[in-house]
Amino acid sequence: MTLKSESTYPSRRTYVLKLRSVASCAAITGRLENVVTGWQREFASSHDLLELVANQLGDPPERSTDTPTRPMKG
Repeated sequence: MTLKSESTYPSRRTYVLKLRSVASCAAITGRLENVVTGWQREFASSHDLLELVANQLGDPPERSTDTPTRPMKG
């Protein structure tokens, strides 16, 4: 049996979502915190929250166009 080197749910991506007591579906407000790093940001709308999550997850790195690719032998 081979163990995976990286967890399916890595702890570096563990967050706590804290909602303010006045938050509602129409007006969601609160704070997003990363458990591992301590990073935290407040948000005042669902759009802000989704933007924070998207920024934290980031886009996967693009393949560099500077490095030439070698053709496959076949």
